[in-house]
Order: sequence, then structure tokens, then C-alpha cells
Amino acid sequence: MEGIGREFLEKTRYQHLAPSEQERGVAQPPLQVRLGEGEIFELPDPRGVRDGGMSLRKAIEARRSLREYGAVALPLEELSYLLWCTQGVSKTIPDRATFRTVPSAGARHAFETVVLANRVDGLKPGTYQYLALEHRLARLDSASDVADRMAEACLGQKMVRQSAATFVWIADRRRMAWRYGERGVRYLFLDAGHVCQNLYLAAESIGCGACAIGAFDDDRINGLLGLDGAERFVVYLAPVGKKASV
Repeated sequence: MEGIGREFLEKTRYQHLAPSEQERGVAQPPLQVRLGEGEIFELPDPRGVRDGGMSLRKAIEARRSLREYGAVALPLEELSYLLWCTQGVSKTIPDRATFRTVPSAGARHAFETVVLANRVDGLKPGTYQYLALEHRLARLDSASDVADRMAEACLGQKMVRQSAATFVWIADRRRMAWRYGERGVRYLFLDAGHVCQNLYLAAESIGCGACAIGAFDDDRINGLLGLDGAERFVVYLAPVGKKASV
């Protein structure tokens, strides 16, 4: 293997790493970063959502990528449940670490979640940041064309704007690199897989489906969300919606 991929693997091997910021005594980055200063919305308790008694085995067997969705809106309670299943905080050690519903290298949990709400009961269409530490939403962008712009940034994939909601996971590079240096970039992509699989299984349990998206114009989508593309950047997306037959 030659090219950038080979160089990345080579230069992120342990023998090539300099001491991390943690090893040098640098203060760690915050556990959560606000991406905007918009209005805050309370989310319902995710424990109130009924999953129909679906077993984990059944959810794994039934899971498929879903690209077409029913026109029905997603209840706010179910959005709350999906957010909790993908980044919900079960324990916080103040200023040090969080423990969540998904695994993460060194409990760094170096993602911020943005939701594009197209059809969610109780929410005006637009983008919202999930504030995992408080289990709340913060409004980011309510422009009428935000869904169109997001779909265009995803190379015209219509399911982004036809979904009830689209999850966007943003990597905070330094939150991971503080402990692991350049090797931490590897872990960001591994962690994204953990998060998205939880979304697939949780969606299946409530009669929804999801479809992971890795194809997007990096500069365009990062610009849309006000990210610099280097320290914070979009790493993965997934539209979600009710199955047409449900």
C-alpha cells in the first residue's frame, strides 16, 4: 500500500509519537463545547420511551440501512431516546471524564452531536446541538433552506432532507489528541462507528431506520456548521425516520 493512507498508518504508530499534552502536564480540553448561543430546549426523559420489547438479538437481525422514510414526524420523546442511546451521559467526573452509552478511547468522548430536525414534533425545522451533559438541545440554525444546504453538502443525497432527523457527529480533535497525540485521530473514526451502530439498533427498536453517510464535501459541510475543518470537523452523518409501513 502506498500514498497518504500508508503514511497516516506509519506516522500514527506508537514509536513515532511525541509525548501527549496529558503527559506534558497541559490542562485538558473541556468535556463539551457549545457550537452556538441559541435558545435551549429541554428534552423528555428517554426512559419513558417504549421500545416494544424488542430483544437485542432481534434488533441486530432486523437492522438494515434505510434510505426512504414515512412522512410521519418523529416524536420528541423518541429523538430524546436516540440522542441518549448515542451519546447519553451515565456518569460525570467533573472536569475529567464522562461515561456514556457508547465506548470511547480513554473515555474521551470527543464528539459533539448536531441534529438536523426536519419533522420532529415540538421543534421548528433547523439544526440543533445536543448538549449531552445536560440532556438538552440548543438551537443553531433555523433558516428555511438549511436542510437543502445540508443535503447538497452530502453530495445531493436526498435522504438528508427527507428524513425526520439527520444526526451529524462532529469530532473535537484536541479532546482526543490531548491524551493520545496524533494516534488519537485513529480513535475518532473508531468511536464514530460505535456511536452510529447504537443509532441503528436504537432506531430499529422504535420502528425507525437509519442510514450512515460517509460521503460528503468536507469543506462545505464544515462551513455550514461553522467548523474550521481541522480542530473540529464532521466525521459521520446518519438520517433517521419512521419506516413507511409503521
